[in-house]
Amino acid sequence: MTLTNLGALPPAARDSQQPAFITPLAHGEQRITFAELDARADAVAAALQARGYAPGERIALLGRNSIAYMIAFLAILRAGLVAVPISIKFPTATLEKILADCDARLIVGESEHLAPLDPAHSRWDFATLAGVKPVSGFHAFAPQPQDLAMLLYTSGSTGMPKGVRLTHASHRWVVETRLATAELTGQRVLIAAPFYHMNALALALLTLASAVTTILLPQFQVRDYIAAIARYRCSWLTAVPPMIAMMMKEKTLLEQSDLSSVRVVRMGSAPVNEGLFNQIRQIWPRARIINAYGTTEGGPIVFGPHPGGLDAPLSSNGYAHPAVSLRLRDERGELSHHGVLEIKSPALMQGYHQRPDVAAPFTDDGYYISGDVFQRDENGFYTFIGRQDDMFVCGGENIYPGEVEKLLEQHPDVQQACVIAVSDEIKGSKPVAWVIPREGSDPQPEEIKAWTLQHGPAYLHPRHIWLIDRFPLAGTNKVDRHDLRARAERYLAQLSGSGDAA
Repeated sequence: MTLTNLGALPPAARDSQQPAFITPLAHGEQRITFAELDARADAVAAALQARGYAPGERIALLGRNSIAYMIAFLAILRAGLVAVPISIKFPTATLEKILADCDARLIVGESEHLAPLDPAHSRWDFATLAGVKPVSGFHAFAPQPQDLAMLLYTSGSTGMPKGVRLTHASHRWVVETRLATAELTGQRVLIAAPFYHMNALALALLTLASAVTTILLPQFQVRDYIAAIARYRCSWLTAVPPMIAMMMKEKTLLEQSDLSSVRVVRMGSAPVNEGLFNQIRQIWPRARIINAYGTTEGGPIVFGPHPGGLDAPLSSNGYAHPAVSLRLRDERGELSHHGVLEIKSPALMQGYHQRPDVAAPFTDDGYYISGDVFQRDENGFYTFIGRQDDMFVCGGENIYPGEVEKLLEQHPDVQQACVIAVSDEIKGSKPVAWVIPREGSDPQPEEIKAWTLQHGPAYLHPRHIWLIDRFPLAGTNKVDRHDLRARAERYLAQLSGSGDAA
């Protein structure tokens, strides 16, 4: 059986005059048909081969979402090279380390992001891709099962980001498995998450395979996001809780915008609790809400519907996908209904790139150890509890930030909460929280704190609460917990200096 190159379009789409991507601009828009995208990707792939880049060599991508970015990405794969999308949020020193780590032969990107890098690097500006001469009869590289397609660097919460090795075979399986469910048939998709993150990249590959039009934003800006939904009648969205919180602040714009086209909202990065569910329902009363889960290392196919047709609990991520094997292992190392999720599927990474210092996150029998703690109920539904690494001990009690956030978000005046652990001389660690109040409410931190003591275990209550209009976002549109932790430690140091610390 011949393995199809991950960068190839389906045969039916190669001559299609339907728009593949549309990018709204300040004045007008930029668009490209499937046929044009296919031809330009072939041209750039041929140019890469003509320059002598050999199969398996790495080509870095550095820039915001754009049609040029996607042309370059597809071309790199078609030429048999390995695409290395890198976050533009990394400082220059980290970018240089990543480029050295992956031994990038060429960097393709936006001029403003290429400029700070060492001038010794070979580089192509995205703008130059338009001048590449068309070719005819180009044949994409035919990959073998173990050939790499992508090297994605994780955000690197501590130390050097890790390069995740992903093959053509693993993510061709992802595309074809998702394609079989026809989840995007008839949809118009909106992508605002960055292409250097697996969520957006996997979705873009699926939209191309599904031959549907994608509305592509360079980055998430809340007013642009709302405007794009209304202008292009988008029906299928991906979102994370901070995006919903920011949308809820745009009350006037929401009232003026027709968002009735939305039929699916795929949520990720945090559980869909009742408060978040109700907020989404306020904006999209009739949309289907998917509580998604996936990792760069393990892929986006993990959970699915119950085979018996049972409805999933509100906060559940779903039932084990039929093509995926899942199990939970508790703190004693025994299989259990509560513990760290282990995954086995064709989507698993090969491993981390050149990291002998990092223990391989695989069991002896080939399961990927996710580091995410889940609970499985009597019907087989899995519910995310928190990151194993995020768990902290407060006075002998194990606490996951998500547990405290779930409690806080049940308060009638709390729209969203972010809980972090700070050190404590007596307890070891203690939870503190940043809270976005609901629109029109004026809660007091001490009142919220008292409420949590009344409605949850005492050890879960946040020792300090600060109100905030919106959370700072990291490059993937998730809450920037590092920023909030730094702010909290700074404020607590000030309180300690004044003698008011709790």
